[in-house]
Parts: sequence; structure tokens; C-alpha cells
Amino acid sequence: MKRKIRVAILFGGKSAEHEVSIRSAKNVADAMDKSKYDVALIGIDKQGHWLPPQKSAALLGKPSVPPSETSIALAPGENGLITSAEEPQAGQIDVVFPILHGPFGEDGTVQGLLRLANVPFVGAGVLGSAVGMDKDVMKRLLRDAGIRIGKFLVSTETNPVPFAQAKAELGLPMFIKPANLGSSIGISKVKDEESYREAMQEAFAYDTKVIIEEFIKGREIECSVLGNENPIASVPGEVIVHSEFYSYDAKYLDENGASLQIPADLPEETKKAVQEAAVKTFKVLCCEGMGRVDSFVTDDGRVFVNEINTIPGFTNISMYPKMWEASGISYSQLIDKLIKLAIERFEKQRKLRTNK
Repeated sequence: MKRKIRVAILFGGKSAEHEVSIRSAKNVADAMDKSKYDVALIGIDKQGHWLPPQKSAALLGKPSVPPSETSIALAPGENGLITSAEEPQAGQIDVVFPILHGPFGEDGTVQGLLRLANVPFVGAGVLGSAVGMDKDVMKRLLRDAGIRIGKFLVSTETNPVPFAQAKAELGLPMFIKPANLGSSIGISKVKDEESYREAMQEAFAYDTKVIIEEFIKGREIECSVLGNENPIASVPGEVIVHSEFYSYDAKYLDENGASLQIPADLPEETKKAVQEAAVKTFKVLCCEGMGRVDSFVTDDGRVFVNEINTIPGFTNISMYPKMWEASGISYSQLIDKLIKLAIERFEKQRKLRTNK
């Protein structure tokens, strides 16, 4: 009988998106074909401790991963060997499925660790994860590649952007957000100088670099991308927001905050433009495996790319798997494909020479 592939689902983490990660991980674990995969759950608490699979398994029904004195680690160079003080040979991992959103998980840090541990992992590598996380670097790369994006400014504590400058260059309203975060955490819609100061204070609580973006009046259209060298795009979906903007509450807490329409009701030409922009964005940012590209479509059909999410949500309301389902790929099939892509990339990288 063929041995099952042992997949470690890595979830939780130090990011402000910790709770979203737990919800995503539970869905991925439930959807995995247990006849093919032996699932090992590795939760990371908010202090950054990696918890043993036995302890992690009990955490998915809880709102957050509690602190623990017992932790585990991946041994660098040991082909995915999990070690711990109690169990020096705790187990072998064939592939890791990171479901970590935001810093310390989606930004290339964990991806670098997994490369050192010599284990395949789902999703973008170190470079694609890093540039996809940093909205400043991401937008500069997209702009230089000729992809249409909205106007933006970058503010830091040492080089702050005054309200008058932001208003003159971007107009009102405008959006202020941390450069390295997701799930709409720390984002504010600004309409005057007072709200500008408050929004800056909020964003700087999460990051040392803040993005100021122009308001683009348009429909919020998202598109899923899947693949390595030859990625494909799903049917686009639309987020119809019933509040001021697509905030954290509208995404995850308020059941009436937004509704999803999949596929999006778009002319065929616009649909194709969204898909082409999504795939081009994925390639320009050196992404692999998976990504969700978020765009705005204006009344005249122009597509403005807003950002990419290299580890998109996998909650029961997340767009990434829903758009693939509407494209003919079920949840479990999607996981199969993502794991296969991870192993294919690993095998290709392993053939590269590392010395003369």
C-alpha cells in the first residue's frame, strides 16, 4: 500500500491576522483527502512558539492559540524533521502547507526557514512572499511593469507625509494602511485632516511604513491564480460592500457587511482583462503556487490592480477557494493541486547545483 503524504498545516502565528489563520487552517484540515494525506497540525502561538501536533490539534475550535511552555522546531537541512525537547525525533514532514497571514508567515520569513529545513511548502517562495507582503515594494514593481495601479505615497516616522501634500497629490477621500499587513487590519478611510492624523496613528501601531492610496471609484473584483511557471486564473468574483469599505469587520464579523458574487457579472472583455492583469501581477511579483489578486474595475472598464495576497484566506467565506470552485476545481482538488505544485517546485530546485 502506498504511503500517505504527511502534510504539516502551519497556522496561528504572531501576526494580527492570527485568528483568521486559525479559521483558514481548520477548513484546509477538514477538506484534505485523508486517504491521501496524513495531516499534522502545527500551531504557532502569539509569542511565536511552535506547538507539537498533538497539542495543536485541539486548538482549531478555539479563538486563538494559547501560550505554551512546550515547543517544537524544524531541523535545518534534515528534510523536514520535526524535533522537540521531549521527542528529539518527533516526526518527518513531506510537505508544509503554511496558512499564516501577515508578518512572520506570509512575508518570506517562514518560507526561508522551510527552505533551510529542506522541505517542500505550498505557496510563494522567499522573494515572492516578501515583495507580495510589502505594499510599497509591490506597487513599485507593478508600476514599473506597466500594470495599472492607483496613485500612492509612502510615509515613515522619519519622513512623514503631511496631510496637505497627500490631499494635493491624491485628493479626498484617501485610504491609509500599514505597508505590511492584510485582512483590512489597521486600514482607515480618510476624509479630513483630523481623521488623517488618527488613521496615521492607527497604521503606525502595526508597521513602521504606511501606504497612502488614492480612492478609486469602482467595483471590487478579485481573481484567484494557481500555478508555478505557467499560472492560470479563475473566474473573477466581486465583493459587494454594504459598509464604508471592506473592513476587517465586514470581512469576518458582520454577516451583512458584504456579499460575494461569483462569478462577477462582467462583460467578457473586462473579465479577460481582470484575468490577464491577475496572471501578469503574479508573474511580475515572482509568485508561485497560489495568489489572490484584488483589483478595482471602473465604470469605463479600466482595471486597477490593488494588491496580491500570496497566502489568501481559506475560511468558509474566503474568495480564493470559492472562485476556483466556480471555475470547476473543488476545495479538495485545489489542495491536491497546491501540494503537487509545492513538490514539483522542490524537486526542480533540488536538481540545481549548489557547488562547483
